[in-house]
Amino acid sequence: MAERASMEDFEAMLNESLDIDTPDEGSVVKGKVIAIEAGQAIIDVGYKMEGRVDLKEFANPGEEANLKVGDEVEVYLDRVENARGEASISREKARREEAWDRLEQAHGKDERVEGAIFGRVKGGFTVDLGGAVAFLPGSQVDVRPVRDAGPLMGLKQPFQILKMDRRRGNIVVSRRAILEESRAEQRAEVIANLSEGQVVDGVVKNITEYGAFVDLGGVDGLLHVTDMAWRRVNHPSEILSIGETVKVQVVKINKESHRISLGMKQLQADPWDTVTEKFPVGSVHHGRVTNITDYGAFVELEAGVEGLVHVSEMSWTKKNVHPGKIVSTSQEVDVMVLEIDEAKRRVSLGLKQTMRNPWEVFSETHPAGTQIEGEVKNITEFGLFVGLEGDIDGMVHLSDITWEGRGEDAIQDFRKGDMVKAVVQEVDVEKERISLSMKAIENSAMAEATDGVKRGSIVTVEVTSIEEGGIEVEYNGVKSFIRRSDLARDRQDQRPERFQVGDKVDARVTNIDTKTRRLGLSIKAREIAEEKEAVEQYGSSDSGASLGDILGAALNRKE
Repeated sequence: MAERASMEDFEAMLNESLDIDTPDEGSVVKGKVIAIEAGQAIIDVGYKMEGRVDLKEFANPGEEANLKVGDEVEVYLDRVENARGEASISREKARREEAWDRLEQAHGKDERVEGAIFGRVKGGFTVDLGGAVAFLPGSQVDVRPVRDAGPLMGLKQPFQILKMDRRRGNIVVSRRAILEESRAEQRAEVIANLSEGQVVDGVVKNITEYGAFVDLGGVDGLLHVTDMAWRRVNHPSEILSIGETVKVQVVKINKESHRISLGMKQLQADPWDTVTEKFPVGSVHHGRVTNITDYGAFVELEAGVEGLVHVSEMSWTKKNVHPGKIVSTSQEVDVMVLEIDEAKRRVSLGLKQTMRNPWEVFSETHPAGTQIEGEVKNITEFGLFVGLEGDIDGMVHLSDITWEGRGEDAIQDFRKGDMVKAVVQEVDVEKERISLSMKAIENSAMAEATDGVKRGSIVTVEVTSIEEGGIEVEYNGVKSFIRRSDLARDRQDQRPERFQVGDKVDARVTNIDTKTRRLGLSIKAREIAEEKEAVEQYGSSDSGASLGDILGAALNRKE
């Protein structure tokens, strides 16, 4: 009877066990560690099933597995039975499933999650979020680029989930978002204690081309290069170095963007307060060239006060050259203050005003009528430009080149570099023009040659050429032409061929034209004048004496 009852109990228990469903593959089940051997944990998951899991699946990145016999753990059931008749289980997959559930909840609530960076991949890092592996882009590691991520590896720290896709197993996290949020809270607290005009101490954290970032104790302010000193600062590194503690003034605070503008020069006296007193208009000062541009050069008069010498005020003579060809950076020069605009904080300076106007000097040393000699610098369609003292030019107009022929033809005979002589006609200082004349040189020669010669004078000339219409003669370098009709009193003697080149003949001066540089001569007029003089002295028209007798008597008397 007892034996029968025992069989019934066993049958009931067997039926009960058969009624319990075997867990589904792909689910997380609880199990107990029953043994640890050969780097594996043997886990009893119930339902008369056991499986093996590598110990490393129970360890956090960079740590040893903390597991002992008797511990209860959750594992992921891949298959109820593998080839060895054991359950195929995984602790890592169980942790991942658990982690995904937890991370989805945190992502939905926009909560931070804890994790540790454990590896480096292309474009960023891998992060263990307690079983689930996430990707941390390089741009999301810190608020500034990180050169060495070594100190961050394996360190448990908070992250913000940016994106996750369970089906694809993709999670993207950010460490930067956490830092920015913390930084924003810290900035808000620091900014709340700052006010514009306040003077504070800060540490230079970074230097750029346009300024320096100064740490004010949890919040950075920008010290722009133009606010470092009243003088021109080419680069912030001239006066600042990273790590240096500086005293700055809060110039402006943007409550919305939390941006802080700082200044150092505001703690110093403004040199512009005394500019008009120190540098009155018209005064000359010694300065240093600090910068050269296409339109002029900046000259420092004192620390914080610079003036511009416009290219038009740099030289009296160099009009179309780059300022860099007249002055150089760091060169010390004398300049004159031309204008001061206190509102715009501008000083206009002049370089050429410290030197005498070369046209004024030339006008004083070379008045009209002065003869000069110079080199032909340029040849244009309207005349010659001749180099003069003081690095200036004078112009000989076409009409003032020569008396002989057209100026357009005469100018073809000149080349750059030729030395020429001319006479100063006019100096216009205001227009910076000097008029020269080469014709006047010839006029001077004629005046010298005809000095003492008057109309009616008898001069001796030399025949230089025989022409059909007369003869060409020369008197002291001045050429003239005696027409055929003026060669003799008697018509039969008015033959040019009766003269030869080189003959010396006497002629009467009938005209002196300085404008055309011509000397009017006549042999006929000389003969008529001599006849008249003889008649007056030795006879009369009604004396009955012949002209031959009178002239003969006159000649005998002279002898």
